[in-house]
Amino acid sequence: MATIEPAVRQALQRAGVKLYMQTRVKDIEQKGDTLIRVAADTYRGEKDIVASGEAFVDAAGTAGPMGNCTKYGNGCVMCIYRCPTFGPRLSIGARAGVDEIIGTKPDGSIGAMSGSCKLHKDSLSKEISAQLDRTGVVIVPVPEKLQKGSAALGQKACQQYALREFNENIILLDTGHAKLMSAYYPLDMLRQVPGFENARFEDPYAGGIGNSMRYIGMLPRDNSLKVDGLRNVFAGGEKAGLLVGHTEAIVTGTLAGHNAARVALGQTPIELPVSLAVGDAIAFVRKSMQDKQGLTQKYTFSGSVYFEHMKEAGLYTTDAAAIKKRVSESGMENVFAIPLA
Repeated sequence: MATIEPAVRQALQRAGVKLYMQTRVKDIEQKGDTLIRVAADTYRGEKDIVASGEAFVDAAGTAGPMGNCTKYGNGCVMCIYRCPTFGPRLSIGARAGVDEIIGTKPDGSIGAMSGSCKLHKDSLSKEISAQLDRTGVVIVPVPEKLQKGSAALGQKACQQYALREFNENIILLDTGHAKLMSAYYPLDMLRQVPGFENARFEDPYAGGIGNSMRYIGMLPRDNSLKVDGLRNVFAGGEKAGLLVGHTEAIVTGTLAGHNAARVALGQTPIELPVSLAVGDAIAFVRKSMQDKQGLTQKYTFSGSVYFEHMKEAGLYTTDAAAIKKRVSESGMENVFAIPLA
């Protein structure tokens, strides 16, 4: 990431794209169903930035702010979103008058909790830290009296990990820190587990209490990711629906950005065909969110509801040649790229 990010930034700047760091959209201007410009805070005491555009992408996410986490979760846990620093997120789609969609948990309560935390690796026992360095994963059985109970699994956004094994064990992954595959873990209970006597949370800071609350404000959209009711606004990431994960954010963000550029150039937005897993996922999630049961589910390529559907539909494969052939036959080869000579 440290290598890729500067290269991407430099490429965008060479293309004439202006990048505004530490800014937050706070207002919009529209004419009917067309967004014209946005205004953003700079946090540096400077004049607000006003940016006009032919098309826009709403990738504001759905987590926070602090009030939502207090109302629908276990309170503000000072997570990676850092709401006190940047303020409440603003959806340009919602600001333009589009009614947002509210996701729910299986018990009917609103939103879903982020599914993992980080622990300081150096706060764990030497044995656990060494095993993480050596193998990248540690599984520690939890005594029954210290288990949080199966109800906690239903709170998680990452339903592919809402399994009994994640309640009966502490599962750690080495991501630099020790990634704890649990939405949260009461600190007094965690420190009773051998090897975790001095455990400290890296993120969220109050990971013994809870985690960020998400999927509280998504935008209705079509399969090109154009927001319903707006001519030139597209949704990416969690704003596009109950999609969980980095891969899903890349897929929707790429299509939303591509179609925004097409609209800016006077071209028609495209949909990805359902013969491809990426196109099928976008369409499947949109359809699934039309009923109350679908709004209680979360969808990802890596497990749970959509992964099972992907297998049933014959879309899951690790055969790179078969995937390339499928993309070519769908007419989507190089749709996002200029082929090299």
